Amino acid sequence: MHIISTSVFSVLAVIATTAISGANAAGCSFVNDATTNLIKSYDKFSASPTTRPSGQSVIGYGHLCKKKGCTDVPYKFPLTEVNAEVILMQDMQEATTCLDSNIASNAKLNANQWGALASWALTVGCSSVEKSTLVARLSNGDDPNKVAKEELPTYSKDDGNEVLALKRRRNAEVMLFQTPASEAAFPNCPYD
Repeated sequence: MHIISTSVFSVLAVIATTAISGANAAGCSFVNDATTNLIKSYDKFSASPTTRPSGQSVIGYGHLCKKKGCTDVPYKFPLTEVNAEVILMQDMQEATTCLDSNIASNAKLNANQWGALASWALTVGCSSVEKSTLVARLSNGDDPNKVAKEELPTYSKDDGNEVLALKRRRNAEVMLFQTPASEAAFPNCPYD
């Protein structure tokens, strides 16, 4: 159930509750440790805003800034790892809410499958999730492991060019997705 260390869990629980209040969330509003570790292995901690080759600014663990210089981030720079984890939790809330809103409830996903999808949604954005064949196939009842293996790798391009880092991340997401887990995460999360 932990996304980060328990030392900041109580603060994050308040944020998580606030972020999903009023939502009709059925899937887990959090991700497991395996997912967090995957994300952190690809989105290394950055205490100050950095610019990606695409021109987008990021901070923390891959948080995509909405304003130049990351002035939309409510923390002082250099950012602490604790604040970066809070931002990551908020970003994951958006990703899981997007998935929950777009995947039909007949799809059954465990915590690793849910986490792999959340990592993918975090990088591609909700508009891509909404129109994806990946979500359509899951919603149609296709075999989840087959869908992940075939669909996740197709999201390794930027402006039509394959990006090695995205290819590696998609492969890691497929591996996580196909790793058995006993915890259910979608459509009914036992922990929320």
